[in-house]
Amino acid sequence: MDSTVELGLDTFGDVTEDATGALKSAGQVIRDVIDEAVLADQLGVDFFGLGEHHRADFAVSAPEVVLAAIAAKTTRLRLGSAVTVLSSDDPVRVFQRFSELDAISNGRAEVILGRGSFTESFPLFGYDLAQYNELFEEKIALFAALLDEKDVTWQGNTRASLTNQAVYPRTDSGHLTTWVGVGGSPDSIVRAARYHFPLVLAIIGGSPRRFKPLVDLYHQSLESFGAKVLPVAVHSPGYVAATDELAREESFSAVKAQRDQIGAERGWGPMTRASFDAEAGERGSFYVGSPETVARKIASTVSALGISRFDLKYSVGRLSHDKLMRSIELYGREVIPRVREILAEGN
Repeated sequence: MDSTVELGLDTFGDVTEDATGALKSAGQVIRDVIDEAVLADQLGVDFFGLGEHHRADFAVSAPEVVLAAIAAKTTRLRLGSAVTVLSSDDPVRVFQRFSELDAISNGRAEVILGRGSFTESFPLFGYDLAQYNELFEEKIALFAALLDEKDVTWQGNTRASLTNQAVYPRTDSGHLTTWVGVGGSPDSIVRAARYHFPLVLAIIGGSPRRFKPLVDLYHQSLESFGAKVLPVAVHSPGYVAATDELAREESFSAVKAQRDQIGAERGWGPMTRASFDAEAGERGSFYVGSPETVARKIASTVSALGISRFDLKYSVGRLSHDKLMRSIELYGREVIPRVREILAEGN
């Protein structure tokens, strides 16, 4: 196993509490996220991703705007979305925004395309959820064509057609790094391979090892489409504190409050402490604990799935900015080197 696996961080810009327990403004949360990214850059984290949401509990609706601000304050951190909801956006505008981010960051931009697990963007931007699959299928085909960075001819049902249309600006390198984020649908896995996109697996529940057949399907599909071997990444939630007990105690109530709020919208039952502890345990998908515990769990997932990048979704509901900064500090200073050490020992 390659001990140089990339280790990143993701956040959705969860709206957090201040010292009095009051919710911060979206503006302050965004400024806090920028500070969190700057710290990640200083600590040698490889990637920083921002999710796109259009609801009150998440502050970031336009990731590339915040990422541009981060780009101006960092030097090495690669910057991307986690994810961009392509179905309810325009592929041309997405490409233009990220090619500009690529210019601002001197080639550090990435975009992760997805259908999104939240649907608020569809009515907001005038799209019909009945076209959920058609919208993504057509728009990812157009985005794939745009990545050639040549004049584009494209025709579909969900946006105006293009005929020998030039799209600017183009990137300096001629290549915008583009991934596809999926939640576990085999059809989505095969689609990513068909367009020769690297794959990000969002694993937010259950054992990560159950995704091994999907990783195998992806590599088999790439081969069948005549594509080269491409990287696979995993995105999962977590929180690092000095001890396992402290990490669980600090994060449980925030995780439960957020999960129960979303669960009430989707018909799920409340989260119990037992179910949280199971996910935070050795076989779950929450990477919660001391630096040693989190490092060992990440290394286990990397080895089991054969992935080349792991991104920890470090924001934890309303948990405060100072606690998130401490978690990032431990992740960068202790977890990342320990993961690479464990993987090197396994070679």
